[in-house]
Amino acid sequence: MLKIARKMNDFSFGKLMEVYEEGNLENGQDLWPEEPQWRQIALAEQEFYQYLQQVFFKTEGARYLIWEEGERYISALRLEPYRDGLLLEALETVPKHRNQGHAAKLVNAAIEYTGVKIYSHVSKKNLPSLRTHEKCGFQKILDYAVYADGSVDDRCFTLCYE
Repeated sequence: MLKIARKMNDFSFGKLMEVYEEGNLENGQDLWPEEPQWRQIALAEQEFYQYLQQVFFKTEGARYLIWEEGERYISALRLEPYRDGLLLEALETVPKHRNQGHAAKLVNAAIEYTGVKIYSHVSKKNLPSLRTHEKCGFQKILDYAVYADGSVDDRCFTLCYE
C-alpha cells in the first residue's frame, strides 16, 4: 500500500530508518570512520532526520512515498520539484525484500500519483536501480547528473520518465 508523507508527522521515522539501514551504515562509515558502528549509524540517522525536517519538508511540493505492507515499510523514495517536473531520489528497499518487485511497485505508484515528468539520478554502478527505472519506463537522457544546486556528478546517469 502506498503511503504519502508531506511532513514529519505523516510517517514513522524509526520504520523509515529500517528501509535505509544499509545506506546509513555506509554513510556513517564514510563520514565518521573513527566512531564505533552503532554511533556511525546513530549519527547518520540524526543527519537524515535533520535534513528531512530542516530542508526536505520545507521544500514546497516535496513528498516522501513509502511502500508499506502490513505494518512494515518495505521501500521508500523522495520526490521534490526539479526543472520542469520532479526529482525521484533515495529509492531504497529493505534488503530482505529486494528482487521481489517492491521498488518497481513504488516507482510505478509515484508515476501514477504525480502524473508529471519525473527525473532520477542513478549511479552508473547501481545496476539493480537502473534496471528498475528502465522497467518502469525511464530513459537515460544524460551521462551525468545535474543537481538542483548546479553541481555535476559524472558517476551517475540522469533518467527521465515522461
